[in-house]
Amino acid sequence: MTTPGSTWVDVLTAALAVGGALAALIGSFGLLRMKTFFQRVHPPSLVATAGTWGLTLATMVQSSFVTSRPYLHALLIPLFLALAAPVTTTLLTRAALFRARQRGDSGVPPPR
Repeated sequence: MTTPGSTWVDVLTAALAVGGALAALIGSFGLLRMKTFFQRVHPPSLVATAGTWGLTLATMVQSSFVTSRPYLHALLIPLFLALAAPVTTTLLTRAALFRARQRGDSGVPPPR
């Protein structure tokens, strides 16, 4: 059901949703394209956050228009993801580096 004046909301929502989905798709291709774990860990952590922002903003715009009041609590999702993704990436990378050193892999820098 389309109400008068909702066309711009639908267009904006669609643009944000498609932008978020494209960011997630690009991150998936980056994950498949890279060879090693250390290369693979980078693209998904960056674009997962960007994709989440796009989809959350699309949700906020559409929900705010439908309910006729600001729908701001959805911002908590990308904010927590933006805080958690770098920490998770760092911990996973450090664990993989530790395991690579334990195996004696070549090309892994020694600990300082």
